[in-house]
Amino acid sequence: MDNQLSGPIPEVFGKLKLVTLDISNNSFTGNLPHDICNGGRLERLIVIDNDLSGQIPKSLYNCTSLIRLRLDGNQFTGNVSESFGIYPNINYISLSDNKFFGEISDNWSKCKNLTAIQMGGNQISGNIPASLGDSLQLKELNFSSNDLVGEVPKELGRLSRLGVLVLSNNKLSGVVPLELGSLGELSLLDLSMNVLNGSIPSSLGDCSKLFNLNLSTNRFTHEIPAQIGRLRQLSILDLSLNSLTGEIPSAFSSLSSLENLNLSQNNLSGYIPNSLESMSALSSIDLSYNQLEGPIPNRNVFSNVSIEALRGNKDLCGNVSGLKQCASGTRTLNRNHKLALKISLPLLGALLLGGSIGIFVYYRCRSKRTLPTHVVDEDIHSDDFFAVSTFDGRETYHEILKVTNEFNEAYCIGKGGSGSVYKAKLASGDIVAVKRLHSDDQSSEVSNHNDFLNEIRALTRIRHRNIVRLYGYCSHVKNSFLVYGYLEGGSLDSHLRDNTAPDLDWAKRVNIIKGVAYALSYMHHDCSPPIVHRDISSKNVLLDSDYEACVSDFGTSKVLNQNSSNWSNLEGTYGYLAPELAYTMKVTEKCDVFSFGVLALEVIKGEHPGDIITSLTSPSAEKIEMNDLLDRRLPEPLPEIKKVLTYILIQAIRCVNSNPEIRPTMYDISQEFAQLI
Repeated sequence: MDNQLSGPIPEVFGKLKLVTLDISNNSFTGNLPHDICNGGRLERLIVIDNDLSGQIPKSLYNCTSLIRLRLDGNQFTGNVSESFGIYPNINYISLSDNKFFGEISDNWSKCKNLTAIQMGGNQISGNIPASLGDSLQLKELNFSSNDLVGEVPKELGRLSRLGVLVLSNNKLSGVVPLELGSLGELSLLDLSMNVLNGSIPSSLGDCSKLFNLNLSTNRFTHEIPAQIGRLRQLSILDLSLNSLTGEIPSAFSSLSSLENLNLSQNNLSGYIPNSLESMSALSSIDLSYNQLEGPIPNRNVFSNVSIEALRGNKDLCGNVSGLKQCASGTRTLNRNHKLALKISLPLLGALLLGGSIGIFVYYRCRSKRTLPTHVVDEDIHSDDFFAVSTFDGRETYHEILKVTNEFNEAYCIGKGGSGSVYKAKLASGDIVAVKRLHSDDQSSEVSNHNDFLNEIRALTRIRHRNIVRLYGYCSHVKNSFLVYGYLEGGSLDSHLRDNTAPDLDWAKRVNIIKGVAYALSYMHHDCSPPIVHRDISSKNVLLDSDYEACVSDFGTSKVLNQNSSNWSNLEGTYGYLAPELAYTMKVTEKCDVFSFGVLALEVIKGEHPGDIITSLTSPSAEKIEMNDLLDRRLPEPLPEIKKVLTYILIQAIRCVNSNPEIRPTMYDISQEFAQLI
């Protein structure tokens, strides 16, 4: 997995009597081998994100030994009801993002160990079978972005273990069944982009573990049920693009964990409740295109609200450009309408450039002091720069353009999902790495900009020898980029995968693992509030000329809010994600601990451990010898270093335990590692 392999999968694979085949994240083409389940021993087939196509082979239809099947992110085709059989042992199947058609078979309800069904992004039609209500073991159900019709089966209300239900972007109609209120474990419910109608059932207020409720782009009418205010763990609520009427429930003030609220494009009327001012976790709100009137509140998220979130209403007033001033005696807002995004920044010194970006300061997490709140101006129209350290922002911007020949490919040293990285040698002699955001793909521009802001938030709070250093950033209409210290060694991933791997001797590998542990311990336990990286992988660990590790790429990082449930969308790299994120999506430090455990195993083994992780943590699995976990490209370690490696492996296995409560903290790990050679 995660190589650059291409071409067809060799047919000889069908003759090997494989138990596990994982070739994810490559560029394989063509069909699956005809005899892929030859011998009836295949348990795990994982071919995520290739360019495979064609029909599913007959041998796979009859492959009753299957435990885990992931075909997502390819171009497979065929009738989904005829391509797959009944698998008595299977616990996870993902067919997402292919070209399957046909209707969902009742056969899936006969797979009695199946806990997750992912079929989003296909061309599947027909109804959702009511028989799925018999699959009481189900925890995840995703049929999004298909052509499903009919009603949401009330039988799904029997799935007492269901944590994720995603049926968005189909043609489902009728009302939402009251029975869904019985789903006590439900954390994510997404029914958006259908043609559902009637009232939003008040019974959803009984789904006490909901963190994300999306009912947008439907035809819901009547008032928003006040019972939604009982969802104390709710972080994201989107009811936009419906025909909802009545007032915004004052009970919403009880949503203490709510971070994002979108009620736009409905027929809501009346005043914005004063009680919403008390929602301290709320960071994003959109009330546009309703029939609201009166003064807008003046605290928390409302103190920085933009006109875009309020326009199109009946008669709102307040000190926001585009709104009329409220009459004397009504509450107003003392705010600058151009300052639309709030960022918490430290107080160790400030640098003011121009006046269009604001104040930015260093912060050392060990000070444990309360962070003041400042703002960053996002209304940028021309040359707006900001820099940290000794660089002058405006001059450095033009110098970077000059020395990279306006980001010519010749200076590019790496590419990622959100941007490209360039090497730039400045006139001062400093060599920096410049990460420039992609701006060509409009669909990902918002996501990339959020990652950009996340990275600034995180890296300006922290300073540690094992964390990449941010010198500054530029937010400009033409070029937005981050400037880091340049690390000559490149990514850990590249060293492990090419011929330089033997240069990483055992002592260097131990030091790399210790460095990452120290960085994560610092983020989790010495920063207030704590910072969770969420994407620890070998690609996001950089090495300097002495093979010292630096954690990089904080675009998906999250500052843990003690006043919030810290639910979030699924982020990270496949193969490193903590298993609980698949059904809870609650971000904790233990998510990073799991990823660190995978990384530590990878560094010692020289490759991603894959399904060995399951074997290491399963009491019933066959015993794995230590030599099976060592990189065979290196010589046998000396007794002293072998003792250290054994200890690290023991700690890594603790970190990848499927139960987050059993995993150690990074502080405990770092303290233990500090005693090693």
